[in-house]
Amino acid sequence: MASDIEIAQSVTLNPILDIGEKVGLSAQDLELYGHYKAKLSYEVVAKSQEKDLGKLVLVTAINPTPAGEGKSTVTIGLADALNRLGKQTMVALREPSLGPVMGIKGGAAGGGYAQVLPMEDINLHFTGDMHAITSANNALSALLDNHLQQGNELKIDTRRVIWKRVVDLNDRALRQVIVGLGGPLNSLPREDGFDITVASEIMAILCLATDLEDLKKRLASIVVAYNVDREPVYVSDLQVEGALALLLKDALKPNLVQTIYGTPALVHGGPFANIAHGCNSVLATKMALGLADYVITEAGFGADLGAEKFLDIKVPNLPKSPDAIVIVATIRALKMHGGLKKDQLSTEDLVALEKGFANLNRHIDNMHQYGVPVVVALNHFITDTDQEVALLTKLCQEKGVPVALTRVWEKGAEGGEDLAKAVLSALEQESHFQALYAASASLEEKLTAIATRIYGANGIQFSEKAKKQLALLQANGWDRLPVCVAKTQYSLSDDPNLLGAPEDFTITIRELIPKLGAGFVVALTGDVLTMPGLPKKPAALNMDVTPQGQAIGLF
Repeated sequence: MASDIEIAQSVTLNPILDIGEKVGLSAQDLELYGHYKAKLSYEVVAKSQEKDLGKLVLVTAINPTPAGEGKSTVTIGLADALNRLGKQTMVALREPSLGPVMGIKGGAAGGGYAQVLPMEDINLHFTGDMHAITSANNALSALLDNHLQQGNELKIDTRRVIWKRVVDLNDRALRQVIVGLGGPLNSLPREDGFDITVASEIMAILCLATDLEDLKKRLASIVVAYNVDREPVYVSDLQVEGALALLLKDALKPNLVQTIYGTPALVHGGPFANIAHGCNSVLATKMALGLADYVITEAGFGADLGAEKFLDIKVPNLPKSPDAIVIVATIRALKMHGGLKKDQLSTEDLVALEKGFANLNRHIDNMHQYGVPVVVALNHFITDTDQEVALLTKLCQEKGVPVALTRVWEKGAEGGEDLAKAVLSALEQESHFQALYAASASLEEKLTAIATRIYGANGIQFSEKAKKQLALLQANGWDRLPVCVAKTQYSLSDDPNLLGAPEDFTITIRELIPKLGAGFVVALTGDVLTMPGLPKKPAALNMDVTPQGQAIGLF
């Protein structure tokens, strides 16, 4: 079988103008980035909001394992399959980060015959959105340090600067740094650090903003530090929100590309789900809902992270909630959740599969709590046996949840028809969406609801540092915001080694960080880091470029 990049490079792409025409977009609506990429103008953003809304399908997954789940692949394949069945469909995805691309996870453009194209561009620099976010974030850092150097009129306590610099790569050496060394001309020395760009609050803001004015308002609300009286200092105090918005004005526009089958795709924004809110932009999703009859979107990592944040953080900013939810699972991954090692997965093991089903079972129950119809997509691998497929089908049917064998990696749109038909049936049911917690609930109540009702924990506990931060949040009136939990993606708990559906554990909140521009509070748990590191043999070792400029080794 050809590699993902070989399949992608074998496809003859349609001009992006033709792709736009499929959903009623004219040449005047598009700002071209070559022949096969475009940004949507602010004018078409406004026009799309005036149309009737399409059906919204959220694709999520079980907790990821090294065996692979294929959530993005299934998302793209489902959209292609619906178009194959004559349903006008668009897909809305996140943009990949260079961190995973150069590291271990890979890209976020799908795989096999279910990819968004041009995958090389999308996985690398694309239209420059990541660079614009990085530049805006670091411009704020530079302007903040300049304020400190030029007299510090705001009386900022340099020990309480909470704004960090970012870079869109996994660079563990930058997690903690000291800036300002070298004498009085080089600013005040202070401790600082770097996050990965996709963990930046500016990334979250870009993905939640509804227009340029909302973007500017959110940027102004960012808390960058505290002064000597322990009062918050905002971007608006520095008076630089206009400059930051100027750097982001083009990045805010959604990007239009296509799948292998010519399905229009909006790929925009890319916050990680384990350390951020894990959803593509509100603008892209809203626009797709106004342009197509069916919109397929995804949320990062497992349903305990991406889907929870989509439903509790993103949905309040959308014109509607999902009409159906698809949970992607593989037999291989479920057997790992049942206790098998990666090198044992090619052997049939019904006992491990049934034991590992506990993880999928928990996610099904969790999604049902939101009152939305659920479908399971069994992403097929060649090593799956008939008996394993029959067992997983039986287990899902006993839960009363439809399950569809899905072969979109191998067969593209044709391999997703069964899933598409199951989703269409689910869309005929009524969705009675209800949020997990009330907006008026306290931060502690919201964290407890997520920990007990989604993770299956006994409850939560705060570190001493988090207790002090909670008191500060309460003093500033920020303790009623939604909460964005930063947690390991590998387990329902905050311990990555506890696979399946662990019980009798407590979630420890080690740190609370206000993200007022994004409109939520980040709760750090376990050992999760906002600047990942590279593996011993990063994916970058396999990458190269031919003398003709063609990428090789990119998955």
